[in-house]
Amino acid sequence: MNTNLDHEYESWESRFERLLPLFGHRNWIVVADAAYPAQSKPGIETIFTGDDHTKVLGKVLRGIDACDHIRADVYVDAELKLVAEADAPGVTSLRNDITRQLEGKNTRELAHEQIIARLDQTSMLFRILILKTTLAIPYTSVFLELECEYWSEEAEKRLRSIEVKETSGRLPLR
Repeated sequence: MNTNLDHEYESWESRFERLLPLFGHRNWIVVADAAYPAQSKPGIETIFTGDDHTKVLGKVLRGIDACDHIRADVYVDAELKLVAEADAPGVTSLRNDITRQLEGKNTRELAHEQIIARLDQTSMLFRILILKTTLAIPYTSVFLELECEYWSEEAEKRLRSIEVKETSGRLPLR
């Protein structure tokens, strides 16, 4: 079920597939556990998928990988590695599944509150899609910050390092 009433009868897969071509660098997609809160910022859309966490994560990663225009930098909660099996049965297996799915991805650990603060700040200008799953294990959300696939960070740094000199309203060619 989608919490956005305009899309109440659309499946999460259909909504995700429709949004993916519209999303670009600075948009985020979050695969969230069941207790993840519905955030109130207008730029954040939350959809309850009713599906298994690793299944949703796999579909999202495959969808992004199939796009020519975007790639994802991945953030996981730093707290996840500290969650004990005794406190959250199944966490060890789930950590292994998530690690396997994120293999080869640019993945960083960050404290949960820091990631939430980044989402809050980003949502002032850019859209965020949160896909809530049925998973009841804490700190298992996976945060995907979209970047431009066809333009690297290195290319952007080179571009920004060039001193642009205005000449009659035109940029000099080098």
